[in-house]
Amino acid sequence: MLTGDIGAEGLWLNDAGHRDFLICDARRALDLFDASPREGGGFHVLELDGRPQPGRLQEIHTTTRLVHSYGLAALAGRPDRAGIMDQGMDYLWSHHRDAQHGGYLWGLDGDAPVDRPKLAYGHVFVLLAASTAKMAGHPDADRLLADITEVIDRHYWDADAGLLRDEFTRDWQVFSGYRGMNANMHGVEALLAAHEATGDGEYLHRAGRILQFFIGGQAAAHVWRIPEHYHQDWTPDTAYAGDPMFRPAGTTPGHSFEMARLLLQWWDAAGRPAGDAVAQARALVDTALADAWDGERGGLAYTLKMDGGVDIADRYWWPVTEAIGALAALQKADPTPEAEGWYRSLWQFAADRFIDHEHGGWFPEIGPDDRPTVTQFAGKPDIYHALQADLLPLAGGLSAQATELSRTRPLAV
Repeated sequence: MLTGDIGAEGLWLNDAGHRDFLICDARRALDLFDASPREGGGFHVLELDGRPQPGRLQEIHTTTRLVHSYGLAALAGRPDRAGIMDQGMDYLWSHHRDAQHGGYLWGLDGDAPVDRPKLAYGHVFVLLAASTAKMAGHPDADRLLADITEVIDRHYWDADAGLLRDEFTRDWQVFSGYRGMNANMHGVEALLAAHEATGDGEYLHRAGRILQFFIGGQAAAHVWRIPEHYHQDWTPDTAYAGDPMFRPAGTTPGHSFEMARLLLQWWDAAGRPAGDAVAQARALVDTALADAWDGERGGLAYTLKMDGGVDIADRYWWPVTEAIGALAALQKADPTPEAEGWYRSLWQFAADRFIDHEHGGWFPEIGPDDRPTVTQFAGKPDIYHALQADLLPLAGGLSAQATELSRTRPLAV
């Protein structure tokens, strides 16, 4: 439900009609992505209408995000009818895991490894997949969780800095001093899931150290915008411009939303310690909305300059999903009319522009005419962002959201 009466407490999070809308959107997306498994192992990328795309390339973020998404869905009461968790967990162990050098390969073309560095970004998604699989009761989760934790410990975790290093060659040689926020942000997501899955406080402690650096340190020093890129000594590299999709220049408002949500999840999991977590999360969200929202057409710019000016104005689906998740978290922690208004506006915009009401799932990009377009993405690249926008608001609390979904099972028929 996107218009009409709201619940007794005035929040869409508590409104039965809105929750039904979230459940319906999640189910339709899962029905679409049920077509993902590839015969012989791995997964297809899907066309906009859900048909498998040609090609054999299998990248690790596709594998892991599907495992995580279908694990969350299973916890929420929707059975994995396509066997995606089983196929993904098997493929991670039999193909992505590098039996020669250890760690996990970014991509494979059939059975042949693609020549790419071993990235922290890919490895933390393995930790996320393993953690969610463990909570969903998958029999192979413990071996994967133990292996990926050891790999991250040995190669990526910089104990002195309390942050994750970014990249190595396949045989673990150092070839760059690049450090980045993106891998660390998803590292926080994975560490929080691992803490929920195991109860091990070290995961929570490390998540807190990363958040303190990027939010209490960098965001606070840069008017609540987070620099994306860093030198080896962890000073911001504001001149860096790399891959326009994974390492764009400047600052990324979608990541500010994600970091705000993750900060509130950590704060809740840590027992809500005294401090500025809620105020910091709100500052990140308010700044990103003020900078990135397109006041004429709606939607959020992809990247910004460090002064808040728009750099890449392209409007993708995932910043909208992450803004929804951050606002839902804020409304659970400290509800305000302003955040409620944004939460509703973003869902209305998503329903009007991004959600594919014919086939299910979300279009990844809209053009200047507000219609779906294909420039950066081919087809529907993943279910992960949009499914979490549906499921996280349905969870009763801020942290332990997988546990909450398993308790209430909102997707069960």
